[in-house]
Order: sequence, then C-alpha cells, then structure tokens
Amino acid sequence: MISALALFLSLQLAGEVIRLALHLPVPGPVIGMVLLLAILILRGGPSVELRATSNGLLQHLSLLFVPAGTGVMLHMGRLGDEGVAILTALVISTLIGLAVAGLILHRLTRQANPDQTP
Repeated sequence: MISALALFLSLQLAGEVIRLALHLPVPGPVIGMVLLLAILILRGGPSVELRATSNGLLQHLSLLFVPAGTGVMLHMGRLGDEGVAILTALVISTLIGLAVAGLILHRLTRQANPDQTP
C-alpha cells in the first residue's frame, strides 16, 4: 500500500514539476494521471497492490468532497452575487457537451456503418 501511495504522490509531484517547467495551463495532478496511464499501459495493467490501494481510496472518495463543500460555504455570498452567471455557464456548457458528444457519436456510427442512409 505504501509503495502504491508513493507512486501516486510522486506522479502528482512530477506532474506539478512538468507543469511549472513548461508553463502548461493544465493542473499538475492531471499530468500525473496521464503519466500513470502511460505507466499502466507499459506495464500491461495495475499490480495487485496498486489495484487494492486504488479500490481503498475510491471507497473513501466522499471524504474528498469535504474541502469543496467548505469552499462553497465560505463563498456563499459570492455565489449569491454571481449565481445567475454560474448557472447559465453550467447549463450552456452542459448543452454544448451533450451536443458535441451526440455529433461525435453520430459521425462514428456513420463511419462504422457506411451503407446506412442518414
């Protein structure tokens, strides 16, 4: 378990170092996850210890929402002031995401079955 946690934290640190060194607009933990994906692909999948540690972390995932909930409570006034803009951005971005996903699915299914007429 310790070695799996050390791997997760070292990849997060590596992601932060890469982000700072290259001035990337991507969060360091996201870069760390990409590095983890590359390692898992090269190894052919996770080890038993890595799988067990990941499952243990996922079982307690709800604890990670406590800081986010605290942040929301601390900025309740700001949410009240900018609530309409936030809600509008959420709705529009959700609709755009659904539309793009639908278009991609439509194009991919047309490529997979070219003999069907639209």
